[in-house]
Parts: sequence; structure tokens; C-alpha cells
Amino acid sequence: MIGAFMAILNIQITNASLLDIEGGIGTGVDNGSWISTSYLIGEIIVIPLTDYLSRVFSFRNVILVHATLFAIFSVACAFTSDLPSMIAMRGLQGFFGGVLIPMAFTLVFTKLPKAQQPIGLAMFSLAVTFAPAIGPTIGGYLTENYGWQTIFFVNVLPTAVMVTLLYFTLDRQPMQLKLLREGDWLGIATMAIGLSALQSVLEEGNKDDWFGSPFIVRLAIIAAISLSLFVGIELTVEKPLLKLRLLTQRNFGIGTVAAVFIGFALFGSVYLLPAYLGQVQRYNAEQIGAVLAWTGLPQLLLIPLVPKLMQRFDARLIAVTGALLFALSAFMNTTMSLDYAGDQFWVPNIVRAVGQALLLAPLSSISLGSVAPQDAAAASGISNMMRNLGGAIGTAVLATIVVKREQFHSNIIGQSVHLGREEVRARIAQMTDYFIAHGVPDPTNARQQAIIALGNAVKRQALVLGFSDTFAIIGIVLVLAAIALMLTRKAASGGAGGGAH
Repeated sequence: MIGAFMAILNIQITNASLLDIEGGIGTGVDNGSWISTSYLIGEIIVIPLTDYLSRVFSFRNVILVHATLFAIFSVACAFTSDLPSMIAMRGLQGFFGGVLIPMAFTLVFTKLPKAQQPIGLAMFSLAVTFAPAIGPTIGGYLTENYGWQTIFFVNVLPTAVMVTLLYFTLDRQPMQLKLLREGDWLGIATMAIGLSALQSVLEEGNKDDWFGSPFIVRLAIIAAISLSLFVGIELTVEKPLLKLRLLTQRNFGIGTVAAVFIGFALFGSVYLLPAYLGQVQRYNAEQIGAVLAWTGLPQLLLIPLVPKLMQRFDARLIAVTGALLFALSAFMNTTMSLDYAGDQFWVPNIVRAVGQALLLAPLSSISLGSVAPQDAAAASGISNMMRNLGGAIGTAVLATIVVKREQFHSNIIGQSVHLGREEVRARIAQMTDYFIAHGVPDPTNARQQAIIALGNAVKRQALVLGFSDTFAIIGIVLVLAAIALMLTRKAASGGAGGGAH
């Protein structure tokens, strides 16, 4: 669970500090997004590979080696001095850290007694929902007080503790190197190429004007062809990398769809809040982190109570309640104004924290409740990959919607702000006097400054309305997740994992 927490934490820990990192390694804002993209590419490739790697090299060897290398490449990121080396180190950090997420999930279903599985699921959901919320808080605080390099050292001590404890407690198993000959290598190649290209399209598309960019078009074609081949291969080969046929099981299939929606909302909201506070309210990294903390900290109190709830109530009821509360928190942010800042996010963030706390553990119980124990690792890889993919899609879609809706609202407001209106002329005159009184002696120049300031005010108001619209999208997606969860069958009592076949 420590490993899963650290791996997920590192997806978001650079978000609030991106401008500082870009300055530190001497790259522009346009290229800096690859610092996050490369980590996600590494992680999303290795998650579905985890089951195969653990069968070939043994569960124990894979988790110990990957966790150690995760810490090493984390530290290496702090010593990079240019963008290419940062992209390489972050990609390797994501690749070696990515296995820790599905492996933690698999341990719940293969090592814990059935009665303790709800506790394990609650701990896993704490990693999945608390880590993204607290990541920018930790990153922002460290960056503002100690420099951006320090955010890459936070992994060292927890990983050392984890590796030490697992070294003495995990069962030793023989490696099965003969499985390398039976590997689904064509499936692995098409998956790696397809997911890398798709992740790059999602992360870079908005910045590069989507299909107006030949680079994005080429990547999209590569992704479509590679992933189509991958699905075809997985459904026809005797020993597939991913057991996609597991998706035909009702609860696992519907639960995976719900996981995509929840990943969309979870990672999308963690993207939107810092973006709004930074772009509209001009918050620094530490201030952004303090606001997001109120999404994370309440979960520390609430998630330990979820296993008790799962023993008394239907997991579907708990999960649907969590999804609807999460949706409510998003809808609460759809009426924002220029005065809407950190204090106004307090109540919605508390509601969101309650919703997220109630959501992940019951969802995992519903999805994995009918999966056979021998398929738990494969199902874990599919579920975690799809949730992360949903998060990548959510971030890309919401970033585009902010831009498009800001342009829409700017045009609407701009139609009312013209010199033919007395209120506009009066406002410009008032602002001209303000600039003259504050050191702009030339009246013509002062009037020009006033017109620019009025245009910026229109743009800022339009940006607020654009962000409000995107929160509505998150709310709608979460309602769809709740509807999907209602279509599942009742999960096995006690939590999860492998009872029914």
C-alpha cells in the first residue's frame, strides 16, 4: 500500500510545481507538460504488464526490484539539468513505480483472508484517492520552501521502509523464465506503442490544437492501429497478455466502465482545481496545495470506517452514494464568480472527500467479487490501467473544454462590452483616471491601458465561466458512473475476491 500510494502520489506531485521545474531545467511551458506525460506513459505501459512480469520473475522479485529502481530514478530526476534527461528519468520512474499499484491490489485478493479484504480495499482506496489530492499539497510546500528538487526525494524513505519489510515477509518463489518463450510479445509491442501514442495524444492534443497538428494526427493513427491490433491479438492468442474476456463478466465489465468514469472525475478534478486557482486567482504552489488538502485530509478519517459500512450495507449502495456525493461537489462549483477562491472551495472539497472515501473500496469489491482468485492479478491490471486511462482522457477533455468554453463566453460577454454603451465608456473613463493617478501621465496611453485592463477583465470572467462549465461535465460523468454501478449484481458479502467463478 505504501508503494501504491507513492506511485500515485508522483503522478500529481509535480502539478503545482511545474513552472518552477520548467525554470530549473531551462524549458518553456509548452514543453514542460512532458514532465507529467512521460511519467504517465511509463506507468500506463507497465500496469498491464505486471501480471506477466510477476509470473516470470516471481511476485517478490518484481516488487522488490521495481520499488528500489523507482526510488533511484526518483532521485535521478532531482539531478537533471535539461528536458530530455528529465523526460527519460520521469518515464523510467513511472515504469518502475507503476507495478506497485496493481501489485498492492493483487495482494488484497491473494494474501488477505476474505474477512479482511474490505480493510485492504479501504487502504488501497486511500492510496488511490488521497494520494492525488495530497500530491500538489506536498509538492507545493516543498517547492516554495526548499526548492523543486526536494519533491523527488520524498519517495526514498517510504520506499526503503517498504522494501525492507517486504524483503523479510514476502514468500520466496522460483522464477519461471521458460514463460519468456511463451510471452505474448506481439501483444506487448502493440500495447506499448498504442498506449504511448494515445497517452501522448491526450496529454499534448490541447496544446497542439488537436487534429490541426500533423504530429497529433500521426500519433492518433498509430494509437488507433496499434490498439486495434492489440485487442485482436488478445482475443485470439492462446496465452494473452491481458485476459480481455474477463470484461464479459457482468460485474467486472460494468465495474471497469465505472472505473473509467471515476478516473475521469478523480484526475480531472485534481487538474482543474490547481489550474483555476493558478490562472484565475493567481495562487502560488503552496496556496494551491493548502486548498487541495481539504479534499485529502478528511479521507484519512473516513476511509477506515468504510469496511464497517461494507459489512452492514450493500457495496453497491455505498458506491452509488459516494459517486453521487462526488457529483454533488462538482455541481456546487458550477456557479463560480470572480470572488470564488480558496474559502469558497472548502465545503465542496469536504463533500468531495466524503464521496471519494465511500467510492473506491466498494467499487473494487463489486468489480472483483466474481473474479476467480487465479485471475485476480490480471483483473487488477485491467482495472487499474483503465482507471488511469480514464484519468488521462478526463484531463485532456477538460483542458480542451476550459479553452473552448472560455472562448465562447468571451464572445458572448464581448458582444455587450462595446463603446456604444454608456456604462462601458464610463468604466473606461474611470479606469483611465486611475492609471493617470498611478503614474501614467499620457492620457492617450492611460486610456489604452484602461481598454486593455477591461479586455483582461472580460477574459478573466469568461475563464471563470469556462471552469464552471467543466465542473458540470465532471458531475455528469459521475452520475453516469452511479448509473453504471446500479446495473451490477450484488457483490459477495465481506468484500471481494474470488468467491464466485
